[in-house]
Amino acid sequence: MDRISEKEKVRIAELLAEGAPAWRMHQEVHQSRHAIHRVIKALQRPKRPEPTRSSLRLSLVEREEISRGLAAGESLRGIARRLGRAPSTISREVKANQGAGRYRACGADRRAWRLAKRPKQAKLARCARLRHEVEAKLEVRWSPQQISGWLVEEYPSDPEMRVSHETIHLSLFVQSRGSLRKELTHYLRSGHATRRPLGHSSMHGQGQLRDTLHISERPPEANDRSVPGHWEGDLVRHEALYDRAVMKGHRRRDVAASRQKLRAA
Repeated sequence: MDRISEKEKVRIAELLAEGAPAWRMHQEVHQSRHAIHRVIKALQRPKRPEPTRSSLRLSLVEREEISRGLAAGESLRGIARRLGRAPSTISREVKANQGAGRYRACGADRRAWRLAKRPKQAKLARCARLRHEVEAKLEVRWSPQQISGWLVEEYPSDPEMRVSHETIHLSLFVQSRGSLRKELTHYLRSGHATRRPLGHSSMHGQGQLRDTLHISERPPEANDRSVPGHWEGDLVRHEALYDRAVMKGHRRRDVAASRQKLRAA
């Protein structure tokens, strides 16, 4: 592969800005057309956009103010009031960055940018020991909720050995997060190969009535309730007395009389 010096790259950029043809660039730079094309392609590639920070996140200026306030002995609530932030936000920021005695604004800001990068490597893919424990429990048909709770009790002082049940589900069902073996889904109690979100309903007709008629479409003769079959009611059976048909909006009628009318119809 032809190597192009920085001086030649600058000259190619100047010729490109002038609109010079490719043959002229080849004559002045004395490199192959493929090498010149690679440089031109790199120059025309759009620049990577600068990372932006949400207004909900602390800025570097605010972190510097936190650092100055801690150095001056100011309380966290006082710093929060001065910055217009919630005291819990300032407390989490200081606690996550080595506490009040060792807090540094630049280090905290670099850490925030590093944690904001996407995509992130899944925790189960990063920690082999945690992945081994989760897979072993799944193979004996433990649920993800049981595994998550057991890890907290088994490793109370090891935060690296913690994982939520949602993370386990994602690692099993989402291909991009597949740090667990796909065949482990067979050990789940649900037995599903895919996972549906809560409240999701697939329109496949299960549990739905077909070819139904709305009450507004009933025939006109049903309104006068001249036939026992048009009555709305419940059958009440009492062994000690006798059967009674309780009709909504009508007087009580003997079931025997109702049966005779229905047979005649």
